[in-house]
Amino acid sequence: MKRSSFVLSSLFSEVVALKRRSSKGGGILCCSFSFASSSSQYVSSSSSDAFLSRENARSTRKNHNRGKEERWRTTKARSFSSSQSNEKEKKKPNPRMSIVEAVSAAIGSFVIGSLAAYLIEQQEEQAAETEEEKEEETKMKENIDDDDGKIKKKKKKKNTWRRMFFKEAKAEAASVAGTAAPKAVKMYTRLDVAEHDSIEKRVWCSYKENVYDVTDFLDNHPGGRDLLLLAAGKDIEPFWRLYQAHVNSDVAMEMLKTLKIGELDLEKEPKVDVDETDPYKNDPERHPALKCHSAKPANMEPPLSLLRREYLTPSSLWFVRNHSPVPIIDAATHEITIVSGEQSQDNLNLLRTKAVINLEHLKKDFEKKTVVATVQCGGNRRGGLDLIKKSSGTGWGEGAISTAKFAGASLRDVLEVHAGINLHNYERLGIKHVIFYGADDMRASIPIEKALSPFGDVLLAYEMNDCEELPRDHGYPLRVIVPGHVGVRNVKWLSKIKLCSEEADGPWNRGIAYKGFGPGYSSVEGLNIDSVPTMQEMPIQSVVAEAENISLSLATTSKNDDGEKRTVVQTSAKGFAWSGGGRAIIRVDVSANKGLSWQTATLKEGADQPLSKAWAWTFWEIDDLEIDASKLKPGDEIKVLVKAVDASYNAQPEGAAAIWNLRGLNNNSWHAFTVKVEE
Repeated sequence: MKRSSFVLSSLFSEVVALKRRSSKGGGILCCSFSFASSSSQYVSSSSSDAFLSRENARSTRKNHNRGKEERWRTTKARSFSSSQSNEKEKKKPNPRMSIVEAVSAAIGSFVIGSLAAYLIEQQEEQAAETEEEKEEETKMKENIDDDDGKIKKKKKKKNTWRRMFFKEAKAEAASVAGTAAPKAVKMYTRLDVAEHDSIEKRVWCSYKENVYDVTDFLDNHPGGRDLLLLAAGKDIEPFWRLYQAHVNSDVAMEMLKTLKIGELDLEKEPKVDVDETDPYKNDPERHPALKCHSAKPANMEPPLSLLRREYLTPSSLWFVRNHSPVPIIDAATHEITIVSGEQSQDNLNLLRTKAVINLEHLKKDFEKKTVVATVQCGGNRRGGLDLIKKSSGTGWGEGAISTAKFAGASLRDVLEVHAGINLHNYERLGIKHVIFYGADDMRASIPIEKALSPFGDVLLAYEMNDCEELPRDHGYPLRVIVPGHVGVRNVKWLSKIKLCSEEADGPWNRGIAYKGFGPGYSSVEGLNIDSVPTMQEMPIQSVVAEAENISLSLATTSKNDDGEKRTVVQTSAKGFAWSGGGRAIIRVDVSANKGLSWQTATLKEGADQPLSKAWAWTFWEIDDLEIDASKLKPGDEIKVLVKAVDASYNAQPEGAAAIWNLRGLNNNSWHAFTVKVEE
């Protein structure tokens, strides 16, 4: 009540003062803001003293009123003295302010002053409530039941609407006063992000609901710019899942925040209409890093920069080679039929069913065995052959090869238990081939000797990389793993096993799909296709997966044995090598001068495999690959070449032209990786 009386009396006094001072030109404006000015000073004083107590506030208002009365008396005396000493001024027309104008000006001053007074009141109440809350918390900890505390809580609720109103008033006042509003967040769609997929367009990526421009961070990325560029125009979350250090690191998140340029507008996301008639509509989602050669059916490979990062290829980065839509299979009810005998349209009675088994039976009744194996598509590196002359088939790069740890039941054990076939009786029974049928209607066969050999390690696999089950793209719930053989023999989604004297019919065995013809044949017209054996074990292979660019600033000059000056620079390279049939890699040679001289690389992971059971690839690297720098200049390009030798001393051919074939199979020529020369 006291503050209200003060405000009302101030308003009345202000009106009187304005009326009296209207006789002075220009005095209206000054007087109109006199109250506001004093109120502003009042607010400033209270803020700087960290909320005055109620007693100090009352004292301040009394002094404020007393000061105003003294100023009014002084003004009145000066006005009277001036009228007595200046008769001529009286005759001059003075602008006089009407009572309405005086009231309007006073109201403006009154509103500003009221807001200032209200500010003080709210600040004091908030300070008091803070203290009360602290006292309540103390009492609660001491289990003291205080009735006064309940009253204070009610008072706090009662004043909630006042605090909300006051906060809004302060925000509006700050806006009027020119306080800068928060910067509007820019909104983008995923299509906007996808357009920024190169350095020329700026490299954008998204994470959760935010959009980032990572262009200026490329050269500072700990994993190298090439890895970060894989996520250009994409969501980086799938890439971060490959390297959990990103997700578990506050440093990565803090760095990402500095690159934020906006947010995703999820409301504008294009709606994807599912074609219910599309047989591929239920295919699994694939990792965005995979290079897509075709989506229906899926034929995809990982980039080299990711392929050698881990010895066991993450299942999400495994190359995908499908011939049809991925089957939807219920593992609980899925069965595998084992049959033997011949099957023809004329005589089906020769086909005899030996057993029907399921996944639970394989897991429960057979020993779980593990094999680390590399699987390579027969068309891997077909793109290199296409540079010589176009062949038929998917233009694979170097990534149609992957390695995993598989677990399952031994095919040898299953055939002996359920079909009575072993190394002692298979010849007498006339069994020469084992045919595997997939739920996708694909079928392929392997020689019975591979299936029954105790050293063959053929698995009916139900696990991959220590996971409880196979991914759908890679054979869920059961697939065949035939170590050392071409990828097509590793049939996925296994539904039937057949023992017979003939290899599988169809394009994957008897057709031309996996048969190698000489480089002189551009067609199979006139050829006896049946006389050409189908692919089983694969030839030796090696690839350069990474190599450092050449820096001329690191070049050194020395003299050779003849006293001639020699300027050289060193670089490093990494890669993998593998040979079919379980033949171990015994040497890898690397050259940077078109094969004129070679240096031997160091064999790393996989080098300790048995010489005749090396089912998985071997990693290699070289840190001191020497290059003649005497004629190099910035901008030049150098090709780093690699070739390997296996335990049978098989070596790779130099060029692709000599092994070109119309199906583009088995390209194992020297692999080349291009590096740039920098200052």
